[in-house]
Amino acid sequence: MSGKPGTPRMTHDDAEGRAMRRMPLRLRLVHPLRRSLSRRLLVLTVLFVMLSEVLIFVPSIANFRKTWLEQMLGGAQIAALALEATPDNMVSPALQQELLENAQVFSVSLYRNNVHRLMLSEKMPPKVDAAYDLRTAMAPMLIVDAFRTLLAGDGRVIVVTGFPRFGAGDFIRIVVSETPLRHAMIRYGENIFLLSLVISIMTASLVFLVLHIVFVRPMRRITENMVAFRENPEDARRVIAPSSREDEIGVAERELGAMQHDIRATLNQRAHLASLGAAVSRINHDLRNILANAQLIGDRIGAVEDPTVQHLAPRLFASIDRAIDLCTRTLRFGRADEELPRRSRFELAPLLEEVREMSGVPDETKIRWANQSPPGLMAEADRDHLFRILLNLTRNAVQAIQEGKGGEGVICIAARRAGEHLHIEVADTGPGLAPKAREHLFQPFAAGARSGGAGLGLAIADELARGHGGGIELLATGSDGTVFRVCIPMETSTQGCAEAERQGARLTSLSGAQ
Repeated sequence: MSGKPGTPRMTHDDAEGRAMRRMPLRLRLVHPLRRSLSRRLLVLTVLFVMLSEVLIFVPSIANFRKTWLEQMLGGAQIAALALEATPDNMVSPALQQELLENAQVFSVSLYRNNVHRLMLSEKMPPKVDAAYDLRTAMAPMLIVDAFRTLLAGDGRVIVVTGFPRFGAGDFIRIVVSETPLRHAMIRYGENIFLLSLVISIMTASLVFLVLHIVFVRPMRRITENMVAFRENPEDARRVIAPSSREDEIGVAERELGAMQHDIRATLNQRAHLASLGAAVSRINHDLRNILANAQLIGDRIGAVEDPTVQHLAPRLFASIDRAIDLCTRTLRFGRADEELPRRSRFELAPLLEEVREMSGVPDETKIRWANQSPPGLMAEADRDHLFRILLNLTRNAVQAIQEGKGGEGVICIAARRAGEHLHIEVADTGPGLAPKAREHLFQPFAAGARSGGAGLGLAIADELARGHGGGIELLATGSDGTVFRVCIPMETSTQGCAEAERQGARLTSLSGAQ
């Protein structure tokens, strides 16, 4: 149904946008991933790389905490050695405080030979919030303790027990503030996170790029080709060209190409055989009438003198040729073995001259040939197929003029570029097409474009044009004549015939040719 006047038409993208806005946020985030294999691959690659970095980060932060505490134990042991250097293991309060500040601890205790010695200590040590023993801590416990430190607030005081260096005792115990450790761990975590993020982006980009080139892009090519072939299986350009790959994707491309060839051949064969089945009776009738006429003419040839023989002989030969041509075209159409177009780049003018010579235009001046194509115009098509297309159209034009208007008229052919398409128009000044012929113009055997025709010429020409991705269109027909347009797109063209038609204009001018 059409909308109200002045109301803009809602496009598919607008409707999809409104549907997206009505979705919940979770579905809106997941929806683009469902529609694109590339996006899904990129997101999964980033997530897996980040997961790997997390698995690396967890033991790294635990090891960083253990190393930091061991360094604190070593610094406290060095500070305690200053006491052992004195005769009475005593130092001044000022020196003791300086040793504690340099070691960044509140107290240092050393256990040696089952004797506990408080080596250094502040006058009023703070309250202890937690205790950790590095001597028996295993990896899981170190990881748990590391996250406890990160999640705890500042100001905690802990007791740390460990082995002294160089066998200087049974164990050493210090009381230390956990705040510097927590800040150091946060800075270390931030550095690891930034480094992991950079590594993740670089790794994900490289992995995504390789997978996209090796897998996603070929699969997208296969998918797009399957969709395009389904829309128009008669277009030979939509048959996939297999690559030289020898892996599973290469096998899939070759098998898809072979399947598309088989499907095109099957579709053409079924359509042609169905048309042949409906036309068997007509072919038999036409052949009987043509051969009967030839027999009558032959009988008259045997009963007249030489001048009459010379006069009737061309008609006899024409009738026989007509029968042969009808049989040949019918059998060729029924085989449905048209090859795919083999495109090449060639100049159009020599081809048009060959068409003129083979189209049966009499040498007399009754039918004039007018070529309005610009010189040097190049075509990109199968030369043999294009020759057959134009030959069928011009032969129909010659026969239409001969059957009407006293056998006099003009055949005008013109060509030009319209966007990425080549447009060739064939016009004649014949009596025009009958209404019945217009209804089934390109349907074989349904109705010939001229009286007595089998209706194969236009069907074959249209099939060859559609094999190039184009087609044939009847632009005008009437008492002033008939105009057909042949549309041949370039092999790489994505432009439709209708769009190219809007860029082109009527090429032929019969009034000027006359």
